[in-house]
Amino acid sequence: MGTSRQEKLLLLDSASLYFRAYFGVPDSVRAPDGAPVNAVRGFLEMVARLVAERRPTRLVACWDEDWRPAFRVEAVPSYKAHRVAREVPGTTGVEDVPEALTAQVPVIVDLLAALGVPRLGAPGYEADDVIGTLVARESARPAGERSAVDVVTGDRDLFQLVDDDVPVRVLYPVKGVKDLLVVDQGVLDERYGVPTGRAYAEMAVLRGDPSDGLPGVPGIGEKTAAALLRRYGTLAGVLAARDAGDRGLTATQRTRLTDAADYLAVAPRVVTVAPDAPVAEVDDRLPQAPAEPDALVGLAERWGVASSVRRVVDAFTEAASAR
Repeated sequence: MGTSRQEKLLLLDSASLYFRAYFGVPDSVRAPDGAPVNAVRGFLEMVARLVAERRPTRLVACWDEDWRPAFRVEAVPSYKAHRVAREVPGTTGVEDVPEALTAQVPVIVDLLAALGVPRLGAPGYEADDVIGTLVARESARPAGERSAVDVVTGDRDLFQLVDDDVPVRVLYPVKGVKDLLVVDQGVLDERYGVPTGRAYAEMAVLRGDPSDGLPGVPGIGEKTAAALLRRYGTLAGVLAARDAGDRGLTATQRTRLTDAADYLAVAPRVVTVAPDAPVAEVDDRLPQAPAEPDALVGLAERWGVASSVRRVVDAFTEAASAR
């Protein structure tokens, strides 16, 4: 039997949310023993609000198993290089993360497990790829069996997954999750001049992204990139026009695209999220009750986040009863 059209899968870009929580909640928020729990509390409050307002029937916390995957670094060595705190043999480096946040991540892991929220990662892949893979799986289902997908992230890279047909939307925090920009294809067209998620990714290849160490094509910014894609349809169309000496390109644009040929040959692999990462199949139905109630009570008391945990459990219960 297919799922109802009202089914909704909520995918959390977990690191994006707990980073926002850490910097958005005062570090004066502490556990009984004085340890900072601002990221923990903020993350829980975000989850409670999202579930209460969005009423998903399915929920997954997507996780970075590798924040700087080797396949991306091999393609573009500058990828996230500026975020490396120190090199570790056999890895692509350790991310520069505040120690007070690093210490809180295992607490979030324990709380998700006790709540019964599946936490999914994939060795050698980022959370973006986990999200991309779960979206691809949903998109591959027959139309009558798909869940609508909402992706919660502060990372604009995931705008590439927007697809009105599934539908897949991105819930982008403007000022925390109290103020979400709901990104669909209309928003992509209005704000960026691109009609689809795929076009957004190709625009991002041309434009580059300094925050990820992606140089882009020097001299071609967001508006020019979008205009080129509107004219030629796809990045492949833009490059074909370059190679053919198409008069729709200025001489300067053609030179810039030619000089960036090596980058353009590999950048799509870096920018495009993987649709086929080895992500486990799990039961992702929204928990109606905590998976480990005793453990959850102990964690709530140990870390002084009982009120936030209670809000999450209440939100789960209310969303489940609304099915």
